[in-house]
Amino acid sequence: MSMLVVFLLLWGVTWGPVTEAAIFYETQPSLWAESESLLKPSANVTLTCQARLETPDFQLFKNGVAQEPVHLDSPAIKHQFLLTGDTQGRYRCRSGLSTGWTQLSKLLELTGPKSLPAPWLSMTPVSWVSPGLNTTAVCRGGLRGVTFLLRREGDHEFLEVPEAQEDVEATFPVHQPGNYSCSYRTDGEGALSEPSATVTIEELAAPPPPVLMHRGESSQVLHPGNKVTLTCVAPLSGVDFQLRRGEKELLVPRSSTSPDRVFFHLNAVALGDGGHYTCRYRLHDNQNAWSGDSAPVELILSDETLPAPEFSPEPESSPKPESSPEPESGRVLRLRCLAPLEGARFALVREDRGGRRVHRFQSPAGTEALFELHNISVADSANYSCVYVDLKPPFGGSAPGERLELRVDGPPPRPQLRATWSGAVLAGRDAVLRCEGPIPDVTFELLREGETKAVKTVRTPGAAANLELIFVGPQHAGNYRCRYRSWVPHTFESELSDPVELLVAES
Repeated sequence: MSMLVVFLLLWGVTWGPVTEAAIFYETQPSLWAESESLLKPSANVTLTCQARLETPDFQLFKNGVAQEPVHLDSPAIKHQFLLTGDTQGRYRCRSGLSTGWTQLSKLLELTGPKSLPAPWLSMTPVSWVSPGLNTTAVCRGGLRGVTFLLRREGDHEFLEVPEAQEDVEATFPVHQPGNYSCSYRTDGEGALSEPSATVTIEELAAPPPPVLMHRGESSQVLHPGNKVTLTCVAPLSGVDFQLRRGEKELLVPRSSTSPDRVFFHLNAVALGDGGHYTCRYRLHDNQNAWSGDSAPVELILSDETLPAPEFSPEPESSPKPESSPEPESGRVLRLRCLAPLEGARFALVREDRGGRRVHRFQSPAGTEALFELHNISVADSANYSCVYVDLKPPFGGSAPGERLELRVDGPPPRPQLRATWSGAVLAGRDAVLRCEGPIPDVTFELLREGETKAVKTVRTPGAAANLELIFVGPQHAGNYRCRYRSWVPHTFESELSDPVELLVAES
């Protein structure tokens, strides 16, 4: 969604719920169709492109192909395009900004005199119902003045709303789970449009869990007195958050930059503060229904008072048993950490240009932890060490073991590219290609065969990304490949995937 931020986010909430303090202006224009007569909706059709801010520039796209831009003598909030000839097709528009153009409007489809195109159905704020939550169905068409209807699978009646004269969408309250679709009709006795795609609404006894993150790092070895920030993100806005360690709620200072998240500030951690932290949330209207707990974030603290462990690669898995192995790409590397203490918590620490952070944890019954790095590649090149901590008072921790430098040569494994559609893509639709590789936290690039510049770039913390071509036209047809690359902590680039062909059909 394209946004123009006009006020900075000013948040500083402490010991209380988060409240919003930001104003955004949406810049994406709206596009709708108006007919001279709803009895013949495909005759004498005018498309209206309405901007969010006054502008002299408007442009219409049909079936993925740009039409001639329109420059008005004076700025206006909207412009009308009179369609002539064959009006059937898929349309989008954009409006001018001081620095260029806005993003394209949402898709508008015209199907001709024999049928009405299907609307789009979505749920807000989430696609589930729960006590205290007001879920809403939004049905969006493309023609003004129609009557929208919502249907739940198994029900004989439609939920109907009056004509949407001022907009091309209608909202419905949703209180029950089920499979929903929506349609519209142009008059009281008219035929229904094609139904929207089905949206499934689940009923949940408790809201789903949030996500808890250690800000800046997934985890790291901390020292007494360090400051720690934990970020809790919910799947919807306007909720109350809680930070927990075990079953105990932690009352710590908090702040926020958005109504769907909160930052918990542990201003000076001490020995004994290590362990698993979780967060949860509840709806304002239901003070008893807490969500499930987030996946835990583990903090490990060491005062470095205990002896350093012995740290070395396992000889059987490394051609060089000394402290700097250079194993081949694709191998398994085993790293052994030995401590003079039973029942300790071990952490494998990775250090590179991106910082120093915990890579793995283990709690063996004895005095030895064996960490395995599978299918290693150039992305695993870093300096490794290990530490251990005593889980019993006074919770002492070790100094790091001797640092081991790991270097893996050669390019990383090739990714795989696959299409999420079959056959040809209709002109004016979106084409999504999924690029999958084995290495997380990289930048994926989509390239058209014969071109050196990426047509789509996505940075993701995962090991796969959807690379979307918006509103494709005949000019997008061709073979595509993908690759991934990284600049931090190491600079590397994969080879190109096998090609996937994109075919574009007019109808």
